[in-house]
Amino acid sequence: MENVTIVEGSSDAAIADWLAVQLGKALDGSDGPVTITVPGGSTPFPIMDALLEHDLDWTRLVVWPGDDRVVPEDHRASNTGKLRDLFEPAGAEVVTLSEMEAVPRFALAWLGMGADGHIASLFANIDPQVDESRAILRLTPDPLPPEAPFDRISLTLPSLLASDRIMFVIRGEEKRAVLDQAIEGEHDLPVARLLRAATQPVTCFT
Repeated sequence: MENVTIVEGSSDAAIADWLAVQLGKALDGSDGPVTITVPGGSTPFPIMDALLEHDLDWTRLVVWPGDDRVVPEDHRASNTGKLRDLFEPAGAEVVTLSEMEAVPRFALAWLGMGADGHIASLFANIDPQVDESRAILRLTPDPLPPEAPFDRISLTLPSLLASDRIMFVIRGEEKRAVLDQAIEGEHDLPVARLLRAATQPVTCFT
């Protein structure tokens, strides 16, 4: 996959610097809002903290969660609530995922990945497809993660692929092995389906 670049051993600060450059280019290239989608979980938030230290016009940024647990936004498991707490004080807009929402093209789709190869909340048990007609769907993971036993709402593969650039942040040897196998076409997990269909630049930080 010639469009995939792997950047080894990146610190949170270095990833934030890279993100700031990409967002700066997108903001400079448009007079209107710049829309991105970002992941939840524990890994992204320290990077986001570092990103927000950069001098960008945050009032023009629109942030979409790539997925969320179906819980109230003030629940400790809500990605959207955490994103609001982080980005809204800087002036950015944070969107609540809804199955009725029209999904824009993203300047950047930032993704994580589970050790089972899922991305956003697109788990293998739902058999996500790149030609899915829905932009957003509600689903039940199987098995339910014990640390977050909730239904999910998620962008679909075509929504994630409707982006100018894709980035992953993947930590740990187990996940790295799954990523490498996806790049080599050695399995058909959701991450492999996305990478196989992606034509835009994909940067993977490990």
